[in-house]
Amino acid sequence: MQNENFKNNQRIVDVRQVRKFICFVLISALAVGALPLSALATGPTNFTYTYNQWGSPIPSPDAYRVTAYILGQHLEFNGENVGAFREPQDLHVHGSLLYLVDTGNNRIIVLDFAEETTVVAIHSSAMLDGAEITFNRPYGIFVSEWYASYGEIWLADTMNQRVLHMDADWNVLQVIGHPGIYGTSLLEEDSNFLPNKVVVDFSGRLFVQTRHVNRGLMEFDRDGTFAGYMGAPEVVVGPADVFWRAIATQAQRDQRLLNVPVEYNNLYIDSEGFIFVTTAQEDIHNPVSRLNAMGDDIMIRNGWTDPIGDVWWGTGADRSGPSELVAVTTLPHDIFVVFDRNRGRLFAYDSQGHLLYVWGGPGNREGFFTFPTALASMGYTIFALDGGQGPNLGALTRFDLTEYGELIKHAFEMYQRGQYEESYSYWNDVLRMNGNFGLAYIGIARAHLRMGNYREAMHFFRLQSDYLGYGRAFNFYRRIWMEQNFWILAVVVGVAIVVPPVIKIVLKLRREINES
Repeated sequence: MQNENFKNNQRIVDVRQVRKFICFVLISALAVGALPLSALATGPTNFTYTYNQWGSPIPSPDAYRVTAYILGQHLEFNGENVGAFREPQDLHVHGSLLYLVDTGNNRIIVLDFAEETTVVAIHSSAMLDGAEITFNRPYGIFVSEWYASYGEIWLADTMNQRVLHMDADWNVLQVIGHPGIYGTSLLEEDSNFLPNKVVVDFSGRLFVQTRHVNRGLMEFDRDGTFAGYMGAPEVVVGPADVFWRAIATQAQRDQRLLNVPVEYNNLYIDSEGFIFVTTAQEDIHNPVSRLNAMGDDIMIRNGWTDPIGDVWWGTGADRSGPSELVAVTTLPHDIFVVFDRNRGRLFAYDSQGHLLYVWGGPGNREGFFTFPTALASMGYTIFALDGGQGPNLGALTRFDLTEYGELIKHAFEMYQRGQYEESYSYWNDVLRMNGNFGLAYIGIARAHLRMGNYREAMHFFRLQSDYLGYGRAFNFYRRIWMEQNFWILAVVVGVAIVVPPVIKIVLKLRREINES
């Protein structure tokens, strides 16, 4: 009897296991079937997300996908293998050409992306007065798009402690060295001049981000004369520091750490001549800023959070703490992208500081990064450089838009062209793919606002708790309502003015009649 009960129980257990297995297979099949087409398309993708107005991460469809993963050992030039990149540090786009600074190999690799990826030149030296000079661990490069200096090259030849200004054929036009040689006291002559990154504006002014300098960007005139510092980071002093400094003795003050500006770690100049700068220090208030010609930060920060990278973070895979922004680039329609070294992620923001999407992550595979160093853009195509050490770590990754990313691109494009109805249509298509994308609701609200549909704009602004946008729409709506319904207000005011005296007169007459 016990054996029969045991067998019956065993059969029940076996049936349950079979049922669980069948349910698992069905659920897996449904899950695969429910994936968006972009997730099933060819080409590696990444986990993409954004943040809502409460600061919670929300998954979203992939906006970018990997279309090329380039290692130096997979490239050839003049029939020879290029060899692995070693600690590559910078990228710059000029037309269809991409300049890659291969720092560890003391060379600049020029790649052409017009049709397919090809190496068109490798430079490890330049010509100065007929003599060849070699590079020593160069860190940054800039190729001018400005009319007056189109095609000219500026290279931060870091360990040679100089910036080389060259023509398009790599002939040196000017050598910019230690500012102390110009007789200035703004930088001590016995200090090292270690330029990391360089940009030039339309007037020919050179801006250099230099190691161990926390006074801002070093500025040089067109003739190479040192002009001073520009855009020093703001020093943020907490209330506790102010309190203790007020009550401390001079000896105690001398022993406390000084509150000094932090160093920038990268810079980028956009098509309008404004300079983006980044810094990776944890307690910095604004890790990415946009500077005007006077060095003032003019970045608009109207998003739910400031452009600081990750808002919420945990501890895992030896990663903790806030984002460490180390690079920035801009896309058409005033979109900018920053690179987080801490977790290898890319963050895209619009001109108002709203987060569009986040993708990437830490790791040694396509679409992930071990040691992010640089970004560059060619239209909406993004190139991200990994400067990790090792045969397969120094890599260049190319990202291109997915269908979802194209819809967001077209929505911005139509809005900036003034085609608000078309922008509204694209934002609706975005919502059909991602109903949790808060910026799509704001985009629809902006389109309604531009089309004069103020009540509808108020509705969509309210959905995303955009009080600034809601207030703007409400002001327009109130003004129009007042214009259309002014006669009602006039009648009410007139009645309020005329009726009480009439009633008073009538009551007085009735009282006099009754008394008589």
